[in-house]
Amino acid sequence: MATPKLFAPLSLRDTTFRNRLWVSPMCQYACDAEDGRATDWHLVHYPGFARGGAGLVIVEATAVTPEGRISPRDLGIWSDGHVEGLSRIASLVKGLGAAAAIQLAHAGRKASTPPMLPGFERGRGSVPESDGGWRAVAPSALAFGDYDTPRELAAEELPGIVNAFVTAAERAVRAGFDAVEVHAAHGYLLHEFLSPLSNAREDEYGGDLAGRARLVREVVRGIRAAHPDLPVFVRVSATDWVDGGITAHDTATVSGWLREDGADFIDVSSGANTPDAQIPVGPAYQAPLAAVVRAAGLPVGTVGMITQSWQAETLLTTEQADVVIVAREWLRDPNLALTWAGELRADVAAIRPPQLFRAIR
Repeated sequence: MATPKLFAPLSLRDTTFRNRLWVSPMCQYACDAEDGRATDWHLVHYPGFARGGAGLVIVEATAVTPEGRISPRDLGIWSDGHVEGLSRIASLVKGLGAAAAIQLAHAGRKASTPPMLPGFERGRGSVPESDGGWRAVAPSALAFGDYDTPRELAAEELPGIVNAFVTAAERAVRAGFDAVEVHAAHGYLLHEFLSPLSNAREDEYGGDLAGRARLVREVVRGIRAAHPDLPVFVRVSATDWVDGGITAHDTATVSGWLREDGADFIDVSSGANTPDAQIPVGPAYQAPLAAVVRAAGLPVGTVGMITQSWQAETLLTTEQADVVIVAREWLRDPNLALTWAGELRADVAAIRPPQLFRAIR
């Protein structure tokens, strides 16, 4: 039988990914010391997906500045002291046959929140400074729901934000990652700039779509200039799912601009910039958004409620996406690629570590 498209390789610049079933970045909130440094949990967690056959493992949202963390327990990449721990993750993932990427993030007005773990009070969004939190920053002084009102970033601070992403990408390269993903989705800082729901600025970083896209474009151009051969992904929320917010067609336009700026791939998600969005969650509900964004010319990934092998294969063969990026199903089955390869009658041996040969049925 022909190789299922899900298990066909994909090349971006000089990097080849062994298949198109990737691990989505998922926050682990495992930095117990609240210093942003990788822990034993990260060293066990991420390589497990590579052993299970993933084509690419994308490490969770990793903060480019201390105040860019979603919670005090997030991973960080704002200092050289973070490189050693991250390099161990990248080395282990790559040693097990997968490629390794890392998501570079700044949480903006959604920073300084409790970790999303059992036993932590999620209630009101912001962690007070007296409990280890900090004042969040944003494009405009507009709060997310009942979170604390953020401080509006001054125009002269924005080159520092760009530099934080560019410097973080340099550390990621030193740590051995094959690609970086710029997080411009889920209501975090770069998405906040993109969306008119959260960006009320009247300077060159606000106003029309071109102004609102200026910051993420500067980030991508800065990384590309520093690293001509590094695959650069951008995760986007294609729509805010709210009237007056960003739309999939807006995002397709931005994707076209990012292509000019040197981006290689768009990771298409949606929502999370306003708590009152009405999101029609269902099987592969974001795939139609990925198809719209794909028309701009860059390869795209789709994510969200993709739970079956045949479903993932169909999304690729119908050209709604070029890659399937899965989150929770990997948590349920860390050997997901091996499982789905067997179901689709792909060459399981090509991705199965030889030490697991006794599992052959």
